[in-house]
Amino acid sequence: MLHTIKKVAVLTSGGDSPGMNAAIRSVVRTCVFHGLECYGVYRGYQGMIEGDFEKMDARSVKGIINKGGTMLKSARSEEFRTKEGRQKAYDALRKAEIDAFVVIGGDGSFTGAMVFNQEFGFPVMGIPGTIDNDIFGTTHTLGYDTALNTVVEAIDKIRDTASSHNRLFFVEVMGRDVGHIALNVGVGAGAEEILIPEEDLGLDRLLESLRRSKQSGKSSSVVVVAEGDKIGKNVFELKDYVDEHMSEYEVRVSVLGHMQRGGSPSCFDRVLASRMGVKAVESLITGKSNYMVGLKNDVMDLTPFDQAVKGKSKINMELLRVSDIMTI
Repeated sequence: MLHTIKKVAVLTSGGDSPGMNAAIRSVVRTCVFHGLECYGVYRGYQGMIEGDFEKMDARSVKGIINKGGTMLKSARSEEFRTKEGRQKAYDALRKAEIDAFVVIGGDGSFTGAMVFNQEFGFPVMGIPGTIDNDIFGTTHTLGYDTALNTVVEAIDKIRDTASSHNRLFFVEVMGRDVGHIALNVGVGAGAEEILIPEEDLGLDRLLESLRRSKQSGKSSSVVVVAEGDKIGKNVFELKDYVDEHMSEYEVRVSVLGHMQRGGSPSCFDRVLASRMGVKAVESLITGKSNYMVGLKNDVMDLTPFDQAVKGKSKINMELLRVSDIMTI
């Protein structure tokens, strides 16, 4: 298949994450290394539909490995969800004589790529880029490590003011369906309690835990809450409940929000992005298609899109036990 792949496109889709630029750089430079032409697609699948392509070379991606976000921009495309929209995208790719593409994104982006491949037999590879780390087939998604470091730094600062004023802080972090960020930063930042979607702690047990912390001599506490936690409707409801039942605490809420997605990628994410880009392009060259590149046991591996999309990344139960011990 080496002779049939001459032009490769790369796009970023869905939510941005630190490390996407490093992955774009890797895809482009791997193409150049193997004598292939590479085209950047602006604004994700919407840009693909509109033929918003730009030829890129090794110098096109200089100075971006340390930048957060994505130089190719990202956009959600309702049109790509339709057969007509995907037909337009296919026509645009064929008009530009592009033979394959690499999509950097999450499960929604991979679902679109999988359907596109099924309809047109068009070669495609995926690189997982999302801070939530919620994609099956890789121990780390791009941006996850950076987000952990960003959140730990923020919680360290919040703890300074919590200690100064004897306050209880609920800190909400991203994680709609999984608690990877909350669990890891909770352990890393020494949180008194960690609330994640996978474990329904319950309001009464939360109060019991906070009372135990108070009795052990802790004058301030930090509780890390994943946004998808099932205890209350939202973090503010948790605050109201504790206000009502534990008047001895002055309760505050901090929602970290989209700051978790920004910032310069960590060394780990830069290296991971570089490895994933090389694996994606070289897999296309050898005839592979409809796979996601992932990290398993520190080795680059491939997972079929349907497994990556339908599978569920599991919480680290050993780390959950560690968190229980550390919060005593």
